Order: sequence, then C-alpha cells, then structure tokens
Amino acid sequence: MSQPVIRFNAVSKTFTRKGESFLALDNVNLTINQGDIFGVIGTSGAGKSTLLRLINHLEAPTQGDVLINNLSLQGISKKQLNQLKKDIGMIFQHFNLLNSRTVFHNVAIPLILQGRDKAFIRERVSELLAFVNLSDKAESYPNELSGGQKQRVGIARALATNPSILLCDEATSALDPHTTVQILLLLQEINRRYGITIVLITHEMSVVQKICHKVAVMAQGRVVEQGSVLDLFGQPKEEVTASFVQSVIHDRLPEQTVARIRQQSQSRALRLEFVGQTAQQPIVNRLIREYPVEVNILFASMSEIQNTILGFMIVQIGGETADIDAAIRYLHDAGVKISDV
Repeated sequence: MSQPVIRFNAVSKTFTRKGESFLALDNVNLTINQGDIFGVIGTSGAGKSTLLRLINHLEAPTQGDVLINNLSLQGISKKQLNQLKKDIGMIFQHFNLLNSRTVFHNVAIPLILQGRDKAFIRERVSELLAFVNLSDKAESYPNELSGGQKQRVGIARALATNPSILLCDEATSALDPHTTVQILLLLQEINRRYGITIVLITHEMSVVQKICHKVAVMAQGRVVEQGSVLDLFGQPKEEVTASFVQSVIHDRLPEQTVARIRQQSQSRALRLEFVGQTAQQPIVNRLIREYPVEVNILFASMSEIQNTILGFMIVQIGGETADIDAAIRYLHDAGVKISDV
C-alpha cells in the first residue's frame, strides 16, 4: 500500500489585506500518496494555488497542519526546510526562465545554488536535456524556443535535484492543445520512470482525465469532493464536479427534450454508465432484441480513463410499465449503473 507523502490536516489559511480578512482555504483535509498523479481542479479563486504554496512552504497555514513525508511544516528548522526544497520540484505556467541565460544554464541553476561541481552539473544537465528531447537546444536562449520547448526546459530544471515531489501550477494553461498533450505525456513518463509524486493544479478537466490517478475538486477554499478520477467522472456527487465533467463529456440534454420526455407517461429517460468490460458488451443490442420495449438513444460517448473504458448513454425506454421495469432489471444485472435523467 502506498504511503502518504503529503497530508493536509484541517488546514485553513486566512490572508489580511488592507485591514480585511480573506479565507483562502477552509478546513482542508487531503492525503496524497507516494507515486500518485494527483489533480487539484477548481475555478479561479478556489484556493488551488494557495494549497500549492503551503506544500512548498511559501505560505504557512493559519490553522491546521501540513505534513510532507510525515514531517510537520509547523516550526520546521532552516536545515529541514532546505532539504525539503531539494525534494520538491516546481513547474510554472509561464515557465519562469532567465531570458539572459542559455537553456543549459537555466536547467543548471538549482545545481549551481547547491554548490555542485562543474563536472557533475555538466553530466546531470546533459542527461536531463536528453530526457526532455532538447539536447540540440543546450546553447539556445529562451526567446528562441517555442512554448512547449520552454516548458520542457522548466521540467528539466524542476528535475535537476532529483525531487520526490513535483508541483505543477497550471503547467499546460499557456500551451496549445497539441503541445499540452505532449507535456502531459512527458509528466506521465516522469511519474512512471522515476516514481515521482506529481501534484497537478488545473482548471481543465481534460487535463485531469488524461493523466491523473486521483483528483480533489475545490470551490471557495474547500475541497468539496475527492476520489479516483474514474469514480468522479462516473458518479460526480457535487454540482461543481458535474459541471467540470460535462466540460469533457457533454451528456446534459436540452431542457426542452427532458421536459418532453417527462410528459410521456409510458417512457423513462435513463442515464446508463458502462465501466470496463460492460462497455465492450452488446448489452443495449440484447435489450432491444429480447425485451418488448422501444429504445431511443439520445446520447452516447466512450472515454478511456486510467486504462479503463468508461461509456455513457442517455436512452428513452418506452412501453408497458412492467416491461420497462424488466428491461431496467436486465441492465442492472448486466452491471450497468443506472440513474434517471
């Protein structure tokens, strides 16, 4: 079983500006395990970036405690803090590169600050540039690079000190869709190859869908829902979570369609969820062939999340009440998750 790497125990954070207090985090409880790619999603002002700043100790909680590898950040010594900083890499939305320094020098900065010798720095930076596929850009300057290449430099720099935790603050928000996919695949490879725990701050559910194992949904400084990405996509409990999911899977019917269906006494509109093997079976086909009901497919989609197929359908089933009930029992027995629209 994976060990907890980051824990938030009843953490609140209040900022005071111009005599007014603002609650940025409100009683946050969160556990991130070793090796997770953990997404934190929310709209602007939800508290995501504040949560990240508490992990790397740029801010301290007003109440509660943050623990990294079972070490409380409350009253942490300077020596412990320096070691902690070596163990946490940071990737930024806008890259934060020094434009007056070469790609090689930008990646080398954390090692220079550690006082590493030139031979070690040369070997380590060359290794990292090869890993992010930028060996031929070592002597280039940031203004000569594309956005995706700049972010690869930022990733190489974040890995320079061999961290066990990588914090990504909207790391793909400034990139085009194609480059976003490339960067996400690179982060996935970092997690797979090195076992690094990745905390990914984002406002895009498509980013969470592509690479995260688990996710916490934030709103107004609170974690309103958390769990596996598969569970939250399949059965979101909170409206804010459902709205994020619907930004990727557009399964909400027009209100006029829903109203029309509800006026029909001899039919029901159902949302069907197919997970894993059930998504690959001809379940609805058998339903149509074997039961005396009419089936109108209003919506259908299929996605792959964490190597698991997740399918959705919205169907209108018409017929006699007993026949509809029998059809629903068949779907349930076949492993389909069912809810009324």
